Amino acid sequence: MPPDWQVIPIRTLWKGSISFGLVNVPVSLYTATENKTVKFRQLHKECHTPIQYQRVCPTCKREVGWEEIVRGYEYEPGRFVTITEEDMEKIPGEATRTIDIVDFVDLKEIDPIYFDRTYYLSPAEPRSKAFNLLRQAMDRTGKIAIARVVIREKQHLCTVRVFGPVLALETMFWPDEVRPTEQIPTLPVEVPVQDRELDLAVHLVENLAGPFVPDKYHDEYRTELLAMIEAKVAGEEVHVAPEPEAAKVVDLLEALRQSVERTEALRARKTG
Repeated sequence: MPPDWQVIPIRTLWKGSISFGLVNVPVSLYTATENKTVKFRQLHKECHTPIQYQRVCPTCKREVGWEEIVRGYEYEPGRFVTITEEDMEKIPGEATRTIDIVDFVDLKEIDPIYFDRTYYLSPAEPRSKAFNLLRQAMDRTGKIAIARVVIREKQHLCTVRVFGPVLALETMFWPDEVRPTEQIPTLPVEVPVQDRELDLAVHLVENLAGPFVPDKYHDEYRTELLAMIEAKVAGEEVHVAPEPEAAKVVDLLEALRQSVERTEALRARKTG
């Protein structure tokens, strides 16, 4: 793990341009997020040697190299058509390096379920007037762009929006990739609730409401896991804290009442 002071530059993922009417804005694309999940290697229990995986053809009964592997689409069980690089290049838009803006909309009109991955867009040249013009126009109007882009052999629907000094590109799921809720086997059924229960639930929500401050949220599980790993590396004994006993509540109304009391006490301590 690199020291906290060590800043690792973000690698350029893609270079192209934003098509904005008749204006082309040269940009570079960077990954905006990273997965910090603690990763484990699989070891042989007997000797702790990392397990190796081989690409083996069960018909030829031998290991095959990457140069021997081709794309295959299984159109029926056990039957394939192969797709070559030349085939991929024939698809319209495959070789394009353009983010084509098709609409401008309000962000609140898009349900978050459509969002997939986030990237940063920065101008190819820091003093790009076209980039700053697009960014300032979007900032002033409060609009975000809906666009199409091809990344890693897949066309994406995406949004482009102002994010601090740069633009953020968010790839989206296509409408037919979002599963309808009707497919859920246990859909909720409308159940009557008491006015008192609803009032307490609303009160609880209001007690927990506040501005979104990203820095206040931390991955506590990852922190504890890394601490345990560091303790093992140092040869120390690992102690597991006992789980707190769950408070016993009589019914939903009592659970809501106790929750409201606890959140009010917590808020009083914070503001006191």
